[in-house]
Amino acid sequence: MERKNITVDKIMEICEGELISRGKESTINSFCADTRKINVGDIFISLKSEKGLEMQYIKEALQKGARGCITEQDIPTEIIENYKDRIIIKVKDIIYAIQKLAIYKRKMYDIPVIAITGSVGKTSTKDIIANVLKQKFDVAKTEGNYNNHIGVPITILNWRENTNAAVVEMGMNHEGEISVLTNIAKPTIAVITNIGTAHIGFLGSRENILKAKLEILEGLNKNGKIIINNDNDMLSNCKTGEYKKITYGIKNKSNYTAYDINRLDYGSNYKIKIDDKEEKIMVPISGDHFIYNSLCAIAVGRETGIEINKIIEGIRTFSITGERNETKKVNDLIIINDYYNASYDSMKAGLEVLKNIKGKRKIAILGDMLELGDHSEILHKKVGEEVAKNKIDILCTIGDLSKYIAKEAMMLGTKEVYQFKTNKECINKLKKIIKKGDCVLLKSSNKMNFGEISNYLQGESLWKK
Repeated sequence: MERKNITVDKIMEICEGELISRGKESTINSFCADTRKINVGDIFISLKSEKGLEMQYIKEALQKGARGCITEQDIPTEIIENYKDRIIIKVKDIIYAIQKLAIYKRKMYDIPVIAITGSVGKTSTKDIIANVLKQKFDVAKTEGNYNNHIGVPITILNWRENTNAAVVEMGMNHEGEISVLTNIAKPTIAVITNIGTAHIGFLGSRENILKAKLEILEGLNKNGKIIINNDNDMLSNCKTGEYKKITYGIKNKSNYTAYDINRLDYGSNYKIKIDDKEEKIMVPISGDHFIYNSLCAIAVGRETGIEINKIIEGIRTFSITGERNETKKVNDLIIINDYYNASYDSMKAGLEVLKNIKGKRKIAILGDMLELGDHSEILHKKVGEEVAKNKIDILCTIGDLSKYIAKEAMMLGTKEVYQFKTNKECINKLKKIIKKGDCVLLKSSNKMNFGEISNYLQGESLWKK
């Protein structure tokens, strides 16, 4: 295997840094920005801490065996003296430094790199694609919410020597941000899951959101391909220039089209034709949005040369990052945890899942959707329409903006509706109304801290009624 080492001198050149201590080693092949995940031999990337704990993190990393660190901070003499055998590099701008370093490291890897963006569904699509790729490759993927101007370079710097495929999630809320990320990651395949209304408060219109998402093409390999959701109205007719467009869908005829769909409580299955042969696909998580995710994964798997039986296995066995459409059954209560983020499109998808799952009563606990600007009121009202359309039995809303959800749902016929300002108020009401056999959807933006409600529902025996 070709060594993917970077010399200390090269790091100094790339980062435009000052060498505080050269240490004993002359080369580096791994980097890490999280002291909880540091491995012996890593170079620790010291990011700015809101709590001013940079020195504490640097000490912890060095104590755990980090080969050294790159930092903006002035390093105390005590640390320099105690760790003379380590590499310490000081830079003027840590973000600039890691982006330049990631660009250099990316050039060392001639591997499939799948970049994923979209208004919703990026993380779940990333997870299922990564699991399909794992059937053939040693895959690196974006962890947690590392999908911005800091997270993408750190994702690449975390690649190990044996990494031979990567899945990179790219988030944005302003024009120009995807452009920066794609020119760092240089993908070989670009994926756009959909164009919805997330961050419309910053971008003004769905047309502007599409334009911003299509920036992903700026860094795409000259022989690269773009994979898009053909059922999304903004994507089905979008122009992709010189790049081949590969489509997937349920409603519109596509390169990969699902049919004979069987929707279940804890998943779904469907049929698809691959090379004129009919295949049956089992998706382990319920909701049509996960059918779309699996179709996208099939397209990526095919483009990277994975056998269809292995693609099917990768879909069947994947699991999703927590707090995103995570269904649990606790003491005869079904809980759908989906409160990592929220937009109109993801709210709609969550309510459809709630509608289709078996349960005596369907209870939706919905919180504010953020970053919608002037579109906030109308989009919250549209969620209220979806509540009524899906015939949800009980609606609980929490927050100032979600009052529009409640008002619209009541106007359209939802009879049992409660509005709260805090999670605690909602929990107190749940004590009185939850019954055995209920199915509860928890959906909001992450800042609403709906984990409090989920933990309560999982920990209390309220449904003995």
